[in-house]
Amino acid sequence: MHIPDGFIDAPTSAIFGAASVAGVAVSLRGARKQLDERAAPLAGLVAVFIFAVQMINFPVGAGTSGHLMGGALAMVLVGPHAAVLAVTVVLIVQALMFADGGLSALGLNVFNLALVGVWSAYVLYGLLRLILPKVRSSVVVGSFVAALVSVPVAAVGFVGQYAIGGSEVFGLGAVFSAMFGTHVLIGIGEAFITALTVSSLLSSRQDLVFGWKAPLRSPVEV
Repeated sequence: MHIPDGFIDAPTSAIFGAASVAGVAVSLRGARKQLDERAAPLAGLVAVFIFAVQMINFPVGAGTSGHLMGGALAMVLVGPHAAVLAVTVVLIVQALMFADGGLSALGLNVFNLALVGVWSAYVLYGLLRLILPKVRSSVVVGSFVAALVSVPVAAVGFVGQYAIGGSEVFGLGAVFSAMFGTHVLIGIGEAFITALTVSSLLSSRQDLVFGWKAPLRSPVEV
């Protein structure tokens, strides 16, 4: 779901670019409070892991493939603020080194994948953790559902951007159907990868998993 250059007009790209800068700035401040000496290196490793796993594509039908977005996984492992930073770093490296997403669209991609993807996952995960039993399996279930839902939610973010500043080549309904339907399938793959990774880390070092050890708070308090 990396948006290329020119797909969304310049004014819309600038608006969402500014929103992304503001969101990342908030996460920079939040991460300083959220990360301790042990968790800070883990945030860097999470960024490297997401970057590496995104190189692996899996088929989702009709000749289309998808890959891990990583927002929900990073959120469960290192918290929402550090997750935003990790995904943002991955997007910047991909845009600069691999032309995966345009430079003028970088703010759009950060908004959808880092901000919308991470925070939608955090809100849903937090609600599930309040409802589910306080056991390790609930962390895995919560991460699975959060990953599953956050991917199509991020795709809807792109549809909104297209509605504001996209070309008129494709109708909005067609864009929504294509993006939402495809990313529901991608979300299923993301959910399994996220749940398996979280489950593995819980089995070995549950003290490093933010979603297990940290008290749940509202996004305003985080």
